[in-house]
Amino acid sequence: MENKLWAVLNELKSEKYEWVELSHSLNNDSPYWAGIPEGSVELGKVVFDWGNPMLECLIQTFKFPGQFGTHVDFPSHFVKGTPGSDKYGANEFAFPLVVIDISEKVKENVDYAVTVDDIKAYEAKYGAIPEGAFVALRTDWYKRWPDMDKLANAGADGNEHCPGWSLPALEYIFDVRKAAANGHETLDTDASYLAVEAGDLACERYVLGKGKLQIEVLANLDKVAPAGALLFASWPRIEGATGLPARVYALTPKK
Repeated sequence: MENKLWAVLNELKSEKYEWVELSHSLNNDSPYWAGIPEGSVELGKVVFDWGNPMLECLIQTFKFPGQFGTHVDFPSHFVKGTPGSDKYGANEFAFPLVVIDISEKVKENVDYAVTVDDIKAYEAKYGAIPEGAFVALRTDWYKRWPDMDKLANAGADGNEHCPGWSLPALEYIFDVRKAAANGHETLDTDASYLAVEAGDLACERYVLGKGKLQIEVLANLDKVAPAGALLFASWPRIEGATGLPARVYALTPKK
């Protein structure tokens, strides 16, 4: 009997490819959205300690918001009556990965919002975004983790100043290219100034309103090939969740 999948796995673990961690490590000091009440994070509290005569082992509890660290957002996060975590199966944990790099433009303008022209420039170089792709926006913002002040980047005007998606860019990847999901390194989908202008996170509402998944606060996109890589994501199987911390990684051809 030929075990083809085992052979495939051996090939993927060969020196031709590299496995890249795309999620942040979490601890009790990791940042989270200011609107979440204090005390919402309590990681690794010991509830059954070594030396117990009943059983020699250690058991901990973990308390965290759904939108904590690198996390997946389900449509129900923003749109009432739409699918939550329990509506997504194991077959939706793997995607062709497209990385749109605007990091150089962000160095010049932290408020930069990716444009359709940016995406078309990517396609001119690497080919069309494949249907069912996970489209990730590289800004190198992840390097500011875990400093919440640097991540939020509030200005003298009191507003956050962060790069992100524009609505036309999202409409292009989802309506024209039929992407399956999107992701980014920042705390929010929208470029901050667009959220201020709209008085809402209109880009995030658009994505979730279309029944799509998104993964926020990604890391290490600069270590992944712009085209040809795979993204894998997993999260706890908790029913009814609007968002959950995610373990995300990529398999990329070695440069």
